[in-house]
Amino acid sequence: MNKLTSIRHEKTQIDLVKMRQYRLGRVREQLKRLGYGGIVIFDPVNLRYATGSRNMQVFMLRNPARYAFIPTEGPVTLFDFPNCEHLSDGIETIDEVRPATTLSYVASGENLYDNAKEWAKEIADLFHTHAGGNNKLAIDYVPSVGAIELANLGIDVVDGQEPIEHARSIKNDQEIQAQKISVKTAEEGMIRMQQALEPGITENELWAHLHNVNISQGGDYVETRLLNSGHRTNPWFQECSDKVINDGELVAFDTDMNGPFGYFTDISRTFLCGDGEPTEEQKRLYQTAYEQIQYNIDLLKPGMTFREYAEKSWRIPDEFFPNRYFTVAHGTGLSGEYPYIVYPQDFEEKGYDGVIQPNMVLSVESYIGSPGGKEGVKLEEQLLVTENGVENFSDFPFEHRLLK
Repeated sequence: MNKLTSIRHEKTQIDLVKMRQYRLGRVREQLKRLGYGGIVIFDPVNLRYATGSRNMQVFMLRNPARYAFIPTEGPVTLFDFPNCEHLSDGIETIDEVRPATTLSYVASGENLYDNAKEWAKEIADLFHTHAGGNNKLAIDYVPSVGAIELANLGIDVVDGQEPIEHARSIKNDQEIQAQKISVKTAEEGMIRMQQALEPGITENELWAHLHNVNISQGGDYVETRLLNSGHRTNPWFQECSDKVINDGELVAFDTDMNGPFGYFTDISRTFLCGDGEPTEEQKRLYQTAYEQIQYNIDLLKPGMTFREYAEKSWRIPDEFFPNRYFTVAHGTGLSGEYPYIVYPQDFEEKGYDGVIQPNMVLSVESYIGSPGGKEGVKLEEQLLVTENGVENFSDFPFEHRLLK
């Protein structure tokens, strides 16, 4: 059985009902913990997490045309894009589907504020019907006109990111299996990238191989365009381009791939183009990045606080500190998510504490490149925290030429 056949078989083993019910239950647990009467969810990734339904996710990132009301106890109401009610047929986590009111100027024009008033009244009616006198309504993201009108109706609007992020941070068995399928899909794309990597190919042409495999296996999209080569590997965060990749150049990338079932694969590798030997500087950069992620993987244990993990993490040399990646590790689920664990030097300004728990999935990051340096190296692994340590989701090999 080849890898793609194996992926197709494993996808059939996912119990979507069990997954959806667990995730909705997690959201409600967090709402109860915080004392909220319900939540309105606009973010399409959060919406997929809480209800198991999707519709034009990328479109909805900038068009507030799809949202759901979830009471802490009671029926879930999805408001969907016009004529899309049928998309949620058979999804047991959704009790009712209504047409959405799009809270955007492009959809409403001069009627925006009037539409926002009607929108707020409909949400308030649902909230008061099912919240049992609780007046705290969480919202993850909402256009300002909607928040204003809810407040005008006397509802105590609170930020809904905390309950959603904490809900998403602990995975059940079905989610873990789905994440493994996503990683296998990404690895097949990476194999094809490696096979296609020859002098003369452009960055965009190389990057397309990952997208092709992902879409062919039912994946959704790739969140970023982080593939670059040669001088464009330093500093990091330079987007994929039409640059031609030359013999002997490093090629660094971060998958950032929403794969099958929407689950995120966040692993990074750096390849060497061509059949020649790397330079000593390329090996130094690569081996430094490899040392960092291996050290931080070995360190990772359940029960550690975020601060403890940051303080004990591998000490990046001063040479590379200015160009450091912004986290040592971060949560991974349906996207990059809670928690972000930053470098110890950044903790007082940017960090926050918490506890690393079993069934969290964390991506451990490294970027090594000197300010003004010719090239840089990006490496990253995605790990399941278990009762006894960690399980690495990926077995994709590192570049042996750069490690010797």
